[in-house]
Amino acid sequence: MPTDSPPSAPHTLNSSQIARAVLVVLLGFLASGVLGLVRPVLFGVTFGTSAELDAYYAAQRLPELLYTLVAGGALGSSFIPVFARYLTKNDLPAAWRLASAVLTLATAAAGVLALALVILAPWFVPNILVPGEPPAMAELTTQMTQIMLITVVVFTASGLVMGILNAHQLFLLPSLALIGNNLGQIAGALVALVAIQAFNVPPAQAIFALAFGAVLGSFLHLGVQIPGLRKVGARLVARFAPRTEGAKEVLLLMLPRVLGLAMVQINFTVNVMLTSLMVAGSRTALNVAWMLMFFVLGVIAQSVGTAVFPTLAALAAAGDMPAFKQRMAGAMRGVLFLAFPATAVLIVLGEQAVRALFERGNWTPDSTAATAWALIFFALGVAGHSLLEVLARSFYALSDTWTPVTIGVLSILANIALSIVLMQVMGDPDSLTRGPFAGLALANSVTTIAEALVLWALLRRRIGGGADATVVRGGGAALLAAIGMGVAMWGVVALLAGASAWVILFAALAVGGVVYFGLTLLLGVPEARTVPGMVLRRVKR
Repeated sequence: MPTDSPPSAPHTLNSSQIARAVLVVLLGFLASGVLGLVRPVLFGVTFGTSAELDAYYAAQRLPELLYTLVAGGALGSSFIPVFARYLTKNDLPAAWRLASAVLTLATAAAGVLALALVILAPWFVPNILVPGEPPAMAELTTQMTQIMLITVVVFTASGLVMGILNAHQLFLLPSLALIGNNLGQIAGALVALVAIQAFNVPPAQAIFALAFGAVLGSFLHLGVQIPGLRKVGARLVARFAPRTEGAKEVLLLMLPRVLGLAMVQINFTVNVMLTSLMVAGSRTALNVAWMLMFFVLGVIAQSVGTAVFPTLAALAAAGDMPAFKQRMAGAMRGVLFLAFPATAVLIVLGEQAVRALFERGNWTPDSTAATAWALIFFALGVAGHSLLEVLARSFYALSDTWTPVTIGVLSILANIALSIVLMQVMGDPDSLTRGPFAGLALANSVTTIAEALVLWALLRRRIGGGADATVVRGGGAALLAAIGMGVAMWGVVALLAGASAWVILFAALAVGGVVYFGLTLLLGVPEARTVPGMVLRRVKR
């Protein structure tokens, strides 16, 4: 990203500073993502694509849905613009009164709703969430759901702390919080592995270690960030005061965002319901494929979106729209530069990656084939997901949460409808390796791309053009280079057929990386020079 003028308002970063912040967040996401890969690998080695692991993934849905309704990304995206405005005005007493009130109200609401779901889970889970599961698996899902509802309260508080630190342009500790969350879950997986292999504990009992690991991870997620509050001089107290100045604005901004995120969780819940009608292991294969895609998405897009959002919010508050458009366009070019080659890697090398990472213990070649089958179709949506990370935050920075949420709700409804259609025509309903769950992955990718394009058109109408041409040119060149990269990697895979998965992976990635950067340099893509240089400078430091 090119260097430009100094920030136009307090608590903003110029493009070079954003690039450095992106790198900090990216490295955090990368470290967390590596651990995030270790986590499902341990899950797979211990439980394979089993009914017990299917039950665990199903049990995650209610806590995540409730967290989304209370806070989730909605709290941060609505809180940061209002909190940043007080910081811009240097009105610190009002800023901390707002933070205290929002933290108190959100955690109280999370606690009440979590308790209500603990009571309702024995009816809701077997009748609504997993209607196709045998009674024993439904009961197992219910019990793990009740345990993991503890995480809702902890993550609500932790999410707000993350928003406070990001508003102060502090990104390291929030990035490390993701690592803490993964470490907690990995600890649970290791306990389960030892319990099964050393003490012959049945999988239906050992699986509870994963649920308790999720609880531990939530506390680590919060604890890692606490030192940052002292660094920013936080003055947080219990403040049950809904009429606090700014709190109503946060709530009004949050409501549509909650609706949008809730629809996303409802879509995931529908996937749980649909996979409960498929061959055992289908849900695990779909979830692992999603996690692999989401690992890539976190590295290439969430890091950019997280780092640029506070600056976009401050620029919007200052009314500096030329700088706003410049930062947004730079972020869009950056994510496309990384998203297209990532798509090529996941499609061409997905099966080799799953085999190298997972295929041991109870994870069989059929488990690998099933996961790679779903990953191909998830990979098609990486660019769409990446653009959404920037475009949605651009609307939030403009204090407009209704537009992206309205489009998102329509996209989710289309996703659910398309999922039901595609699962009827794709794959074999009696097969795990080529199961109909691939239709759910394809529906997600198609609707996500459409959602990103619609949001881009609406945002352009709102703030005007001027930067679109650079995004299209850079993205188009990156796409052509990624196609060349994919062909080169496919050739390496064919040439090394029969070699170990790790050898194929390293060789294909090396050749593909050289081809991609060579082609982007020939095509004049600016990021082909700036991104490697930025990484090298950071490593030297």
